[in-house]
Amino acid sequence: MPKRTDIKKVLVIGSGPIIIGQAAEFDYSGTQACKSLKEEGIEVILVNSNPATIMTDGETADKVYIEPITLDFVKEIIERERPDGILASLGGQTGLNMAVQLASDGILDHLGIELLGTSLQSIRKAEDRELFKKTMQEINEKVPHSTIVNNLDDAAAFVKKAGFPVIIRPAYTLGGSGGGIANNIEEFKYICGKGLKLSLIHQVLLEQSVAGWKEIEYEVMRDGADNCIIICNMENFDPVGVHTGDSIVVAPSQTLSDVEYQMLRSASVKIIRALEIKGGCNIQFALNPDSFEYAVIEVNPRVSRSSALASKATGYPIARVAAKIAIGLNLDEIRNSVTHNTYACFEPSIDYVVTKVPRWPFDKFSGADRSLGTQMKATGEVMAIGRTFEESLLKAIDSLDIKLNYQLGLKLFDNKTTDELRDILKSPRDERIFAIFKALQKGVSVEEIVDITKVDSFFINKLQNIVRLAEEITNAGIAWLDYDLYLKAKRIGFGDSYIANLVNVPTDAILELREKYPIKPVYKIVDTCAGEFEAVTPYYYSTYEERDDVIVSDRKKVLVIGSGPIRIGQGIEFDYCSVHSVRTLRELGIESIIINNNPETVSTDFDTSDKLYFEPLTKECVLDIIRKENPVGVIVQFGGQTAINLAGPLHKEGVRILGTSVESIDAAEDRDKFLKLLEELGIPIPEGSTAFNLTEAKIIANRIGYPVLVRPSYVLGGRAMEIVYNDKSLEEYMKMAVDLSSAHPVLIDKYINGKEAEVDGICDGKEVLIPGIFEHVERAGVHSGDSIAVYPPYNFSQKIKDTIADYTIRLASALKTVGLFNIQFVIDKNEKVYVIEVNPRASRTIPVMSKITGIPMVNIATRLIMGDTLRGLGYKPGLAEESAFTAVKAPVFSFSKLPTVDTFLGPEMKSTGEVMGVGRDYHTALHKALIATGLTLPAGGNVLIVTGERDETDCVKIAKRFVALGFKLIAAEDACRCLEDAGITAGRVSGEAILDLIKTDKVELVISTPAKEGIAGRLGFTIRRTAMEYNIPCVTSLDTMNAILEVLEHTDGNSDMEIYPLDEYSVRSGIH
Repeated sequence: MPKRTDIKKVLVIGSGPIIIGQAAEFDYSGTQACKSLKEEGIEVILVNSNPATIMTDGETADKVYIEPITLDFVKEIIERERPDGILASLGGQTGLNMAVQLASDGILDHLGIELLGTSLQSIRKAEDRELFKKTMQEINEKVPHSTIVNNLDDAAAFVKKAGFPVIIRPAYTLGGSGGGIANNIEEFKYICGKGLKLSLIHQVLLEQSVAGWKEIEYEVMRDGADNCIIICNMENFDPVGVHTGDSIVVAPSQTLSDVEYQMLRSASVKIIRALEIKGGCNIQFALNPDSFEYAVIEVNPRVSRSSALASKATGYPIARVAAKIAIGLNLDEIRNSVTHNTYACFEPSIDYVVTKVPRWPFDKFSGADRSLGTQMKATGEVMAIGRTFEESLLKAIDSLDIKLNYQLGLKLFDNKTTDELRDILKSPRDERIFAIFKALQKGVSVEEIVDITKVDSFFINKLQNIVRLAEEITNAGIAWLDYDLYLKAKRIGFGDSYIANLVNVPTDAILELREKYPIKPVYKIVDTCAGEFEAVTPYYYSTYEERDDVIVSDRKKVLVIGSGPIRIGQGIEFDYCSVHSVRTLRELGIESIIINNNPETVSTDFDTSDKLYFEPLTKECVLDIIRKENPVGVIVQFGGQTAINLAGPLHKEGVRILGTSVESIDAAEDRDKFLKLLEELGIPIPEGSTAFNLTEAKIIANRIGYPVLVRPSYVLGGRAMEIVYNDKSLEEYMKMAVDLSSAHPVLIDKYINGKEAEVDGICDGKEVLIPGIFEHVERAGVHSGDSIAVYPPYNFSQKIKDTIADYTIRLASALKTVGLFNIQFVIDKNEKVYVIEVNPRASRTIPVMSKITGIPMVNIATRLIMGDTLRGLGYKPGLAEESAFTAVKAPVFSFSKLPTVDTFLGPEMKSTGEVMGVGRDYHTALHKALIATGLTLPAGGNVLIVTGERDETDCVKIAKRFVALGFKLIAAEDACRCLEDAGITAGRVSGEAILDLIKTDKVELVISTPAKEGIAGRLGFTIRRTAMEYNIPCVTSLDTMNAILEVLEHTDGNSDMEIYPLDEYSVRSGIH
């Protein structure tokens, strides 16, 4: 069927902030879909609350609304824009749930708006567990023995009959939220109770566990004419029982016989037809490894994380095709944009192996429960391509950027006995693959490991190949490491530094061998059709073979280093910067090349740059590409700390680093050099010093006086940063910090209890443009990524703003910065401004600042890096004029997925994403930002107060404001005493009774701060976690609470909030 002519305007619903279970893959698919609709001449309207995305850029859609994705706001956008159709299947679970809400509300029928692509009936059939089960039974597809319940009594009755283990899956939730595997009645009651509460329709599916079976996924496409194709099938390394987002996944499947492959392929086509899904869909099967028995686990009737992986693995643009199907086109009418001469009905075939490895946040949360189950915990993922499973797995492990390559992973288990290793292998956890390697090394048989882990013997044998080759290299030593053995090592995926470790020589010795033999990687193209047709998109991976597919042009070219996997402290903002940089290079007529390994992002889309290399961001891989392409230089300032960390090593190899020089980067990051510079400039910094051991640390801390802020040098996202109040806490910290980095000492600074501010600036080496200043709502001590940030500043005097601008300009000029930089300040009660730190690179606030001010910061920075000046581009240096609008950036957390992590905020970053609220005044912007984070502001009811000693004065002030608003107060012992002394009435409660109030919905809001100076206190932790599990808003900073109170005082709960398209406030964009 040709394109529909009645659809002229489409509203695309985005997925909102990045959380565990919903990461950058929806920025990638949403951006691709908007582009796809615009190609067909359709007017595109977009709503998404996440400012850190390419999707929410003005160029992506005709009108962009960075507004909360709630029923009220989306309805207001629909009323104003009157689209002909809505596309919700590219916004993840958020988009689908919103489609269901809009349909139930009646606005779609009332205005005659159609849900495009997958219909509401199909969404319900796939998402509502009861309808799904019924549909599967109608087409004779088996699902695990299960029942649907809406209350705990019915749930308990099923378990009595079925026995344990039981899998609990709530309807309409994301990334397995609220679900889990219960092995006994206590676990069952807890998980089931939570699942019922989190489900949109208070419904959970209980099913008998098929844990231990293989988990196989099929990515399927269907159009309106009922044509179906399989994009690719994927196999999880881990058996059923581990969420696919937390499992290593391989494409294509490695262990299926042709009979099994065809059986599941036929089932997939039957299922997508029965559900009548139009567009992309992901189907998960459990396959009995000992027979042909299988069961359908679940179907995602939308573009998913697996779709992003399937797209990048095959080069087939799923989101682009799904968007065209939604407006009536069929697969045989849509041209394949990778080959340009086949159509979208052509099934991809691949002649390489793709491996995805999850990136978990456990380096941030050392106290987190590292076991893996049906609820996802990974924040992001990496993907690698190789000719064999071994090569792609080792490249993927190298891409994780956790200072944990293959060999270091093994070191974790060096001193474990084989019995201890057997024990570790029993339950899935993030490091289990390294434990399997170590067990093989120590002689545990393949059969035994298969028996314990239920991982297919094919995979364990492949791991055995890696272990054996490593042993062969160690036994040969450098003297006997000949051409054949070295080539074998490179082909299996060993990096030079690993080979050097195995033969106990410096890496340089291996590099000499490499030159001597000459063994170099070749680059193969990802072409969707195993070489049957010529691909026109230059999208490459390295391997060690004969033929090279890369054609090196003689154009001027620049290499941009991406930021790798999404993790806490380094999120999608850096992908945003990389993409803008590459686009600007293309505008300048320079060939742009990007290296990255994250399958979820826009930067790794097939048409973002002139050339894409899907490779680990290691010195070896980057240098190989530089030698191949010979660019004029490399840009490292847009890829977060990952790329900045490569600046020094690449510079040493004679590579030209474009933008801020390596010496300047070092001057900003090396503590002593930085202090010296500040002293010369007369810019104050909190008093502090550097310690290499505990004795030094104590001397410094006692000299400057507690509390002190301690952190290791050269780290990202405040990792291992803490406020310490006494010698005892300092001892504990130093014990933990020692293994962070022996070469880099610990920094100890006086903690200044003041307001924080930060600035993102652009410098051409001499002059500086400051688009704006952010004021943080939370005082110093909460990581900048976790604090609410306001632009323009709401409480700063002109004097403070002038001082900040003066320090910024002098510092950036003295450092000879070229491009972007970020400076953080703290302001004490006497309005004295101190510099806390300088980052000579793009920061996570760049997208927000660019959008609210209309100053295209990355575009300008890239032009400056390539030799332009601010004045030459038409920009007046100095602090830019403030916008008439206020923007508030609010953090979003994923605590529900990490059950043992404290929700209390401190100097260590914990948020996974962010939202933005925009209004004509501070209170409206803040209110919108809070709504966008998912916070429900109570209009009345009970407030529970559990605060520590040092918060008593602030606590009394806050309590008075709540009473004035008509709230009732309930307080724990200490807080209650303090309130009564101030003449405030509060209900007294203690111990378990506090938790019961939360569990029985007797409180609308919880305020909980640490009990003692810097010590969380077990009860406080339990209260915060319980509030989290039971979905009760819990505030851990009194500054945040004050901000929320201001909103409550300024709104009558139902105030009409105006919506603004991006082009109404982001007006200064473009170069003048």
